[in-house]
Amino acid sequence: MKIVGILSSMKYIKELNNGVKYMLAASFLFAIMGAFAKLASQYMSSLEVVFFRNLFGVILIGYAVYKTPMKQSGGKPFLLFFRGFMGFVSLLAYFYNVANIPLGDAMTYSKTAPIFTALFAWLFLKEKLTFSAWLAVFVGFGGILFITQPSGAGFSKYDLLGIFSGIGAALAYTSVRELRSYYDTRMIVLSFTLVGTIGPIILFVLSKYFYMSELDFMMGEFVMPSGVVWLYVVGLGILGTLSQYYMTKAYSETKAAIVGAVSYSTIVFSILVGVFLGDSLPNFITTCGIVLIVGAGIMVAKTK
Repeated sequence: MKIVGILSSMKYIKELNNGVKYMLAASFLFAIMGAFAKLASQYMSSLEVVFFRNLFGVILIGYAVYKTPMKQSGGKPFLLFFRGFMGFVSLLAYFYNVANIPLGDAMTYSKTAPIFTALFAWLFLKEKLTFSAWLAVFVGFGGILFITQPSGAGFSKYDLLGIFSGIGAALAYTSVRELRSYYDTRMIVLSFTLVGTIGPIILFVLSKYFYMSELDFMMGEFVMPSGVVWLYVVGLGILGTLSQYYMTKAYSETKAAIVGAVSYSTIVFSILVGVFLGDSLPNFITTCGIVLIVGAGIMVAKTK
């Protein structure tokens, strides 16, 4: 019996190690993807960055569906569109911040999504929140205040968009919990990439006739990439897809709570990559906020 127990423990440790390694790889690739997005943003609008990021997804997922047709019951088209739309607008906010604030800060804002997801699951899906989950929500909000450091004038534009990138992603994730009972996973992801490809095309046309500087995060002119910009665009698409692949592998190898906790290494990688690109290191108060958000995210993961 002891031998069986030891073998079982060794198998678990191996699976755990694989899950951690896959998540670390996904986190690192996602940070590098952010670097490519930041570099590409010097030559094109964040709207166009979003367009190319999702265009690669449509091509790759479309090919996967072509090779292996989907099996699903369907029946929730409006919720499917909602998932795609919220993912699209949150990505708009995220890439706009990537272009204008330190990469680590933009990433930290996006990593507030699990905190908002727990709250939305309680509001809309009637999931119960334990005391530790509620504590995590309040700790996470405290972290947001530390990072934003609102003055008498309130939150800045980047603060609001950063918070929205977390909220939008959380709404998208919450809808996935319902959609996965009706649709193939590839269809759920395809809804996001399709809206994220068609949406920018519509906004490119609107920007040509109704451009407003106040909405520059969702408006812009399409500029055909050239030279090294193609490298940034292709790198953005490939690394974004690879990070999604390794993240999926990580969740299939070990417990979601462990993988979710390791996923916060993305913030560390993003800060380091951002410094390499010229970003300044976060100050003490911002660092405290990052620590609080990471702690809150890990607390939420443990409750699941």
